[in-house]
Amino acid sequence: MQLTEISNQFAAMGVNIAAMTYDSVEVLKLVEEEQGVEFSLLRDESITHVNSLGILNEDYEPGDRAYGVPHPGIFLISPDGVIRAKFAEEGFRARPDFDNIIEAASNL
Repeated sequence: MQLTEISNQFAAMGVNIAAMTYDSVEVLKLVEEEQGVEFSLLRDESITHVNSLGILNEDYEPGDRAYGVPHPGIFLISPDGVIRAKFAEEGFRARPDFDNIIEAASNL
């Protein structure tokens, strides 16, 4: 997981990381152990946050195994909860460019 590989760069800037998914707690625990993830992995159980952020991938219908998958993205959020930057992609195989994200985080 690329975010795990560069998490120390964010830590050096004083930026905390959390990842959010609709996956089960069991899957998150497995990912944490297998990938050596040291930041928070959050579960959006009822896709409440995915829907409120408007990032639901609408290619999947309710009842489909992949329903609830968001478009891949990263938000830079200030300590007071304000979204300062948003990086997103349409397809689930593409990920935002981390060099751009690190640069934006360093300018906050």
